[in-house]
Amino acid sequence: MKCPTLLLILATFAAPLLADESPAVVPLWPAGAPGSEARKDEPEKVVGQNVSNIHFPTLTVFRPAAGRATDCAVIICPGGGHRNLVMEKEGTTIARWMTDHGLVAFVLKYRLAKDGATPPGVAQPYTVERDALADAQRAIRLVRSRAADWGVDPGKIGIIGFSAGGELASLAAMRLGAADPAAPDPIDRVSARPDFQGLIYPGQAQNIAPHRGDPPAFLACGADDRPGISEELPKVYLRFKAAGVPAELHIYTGVGHGFGLRPGPSAGWAEQFRAWLVTEKFVAAAAPRSP
Repeated sequence: MKCPTLLLILATFAAPLLADESPAVVPLWPAGAPGSEARKDEPEKVVGQNVSNIHFPTLTVFRPAAGRATDCAVIICPGGGHRNLVMEKEGTTIARWMTDHGLVAFVLKYRLAKDGATPPGVAQPYTVERDALADAQRAIRLVRSRAADWGVDPGKIGIIGFSAGGELASLAAMRLGAADPAAPDPIDRVSARPDFQGLIYPGQAQNIAPHRGDPPAFLACGADDRPGISEELPKVYLRFKAAGVPAELHIYTGVGHGFGLRPGPSAGWAEQFRAWLVTEKFVAAAAPRSP
């Protein structure tokens, strides 16, 4: 029987899957993430849709049907407070919506800085700014390096995150991860700069400090979210504006934290996000219908 790591390594080199097939799971580093090689085969802890004990980061690839496909890709960072990843509500559900609307979607399973599976009293092995960020940057590099395989324009690769995943997405957009032409790994020879960012009720919003030239941003939250998000995200928008970075902000009345795609006042954010991608010219506008 093949071990899970070997199956994931084989998936890295497999032909990309289409929308009517099961999504492929691709390891970010087939031999294990830097610093985590010795733990790459540890089983993850799955409770409902929540996943923890993550030591072998991956991308799950969702591709639209050929007749719907655009050449724009979105890497999705689920939330979960860095304790676990809410893989369904803020991962696969979002990815399937995106593929239904022509986007190539990748759900990122990243290492957790407050992993809920770590026993009490044991030091957490990872941090957001070192390990989770390395996973996000590697994901962008990997998608860009295999853009032709997945039908993606290498200049139309963005990242979107929810709650703690939004914190991670904002870090990936602020710390652009330049290409290293001398890197022994060819994936590290391409840029980790996302071309756009979506920050959906992002954690640590007070730390989002855009600079001129950063990727354009789509921002969304609920008006009833905690003040560190609902009151801070408008300030973030103004910081983007002051930096000369295109940004769009949506705040939904009567909505709290963690709304995902559930029905209600916030349900239209995904359509608004896709419309924003058209405005920013990452997705072509649909041709007008004949009368």
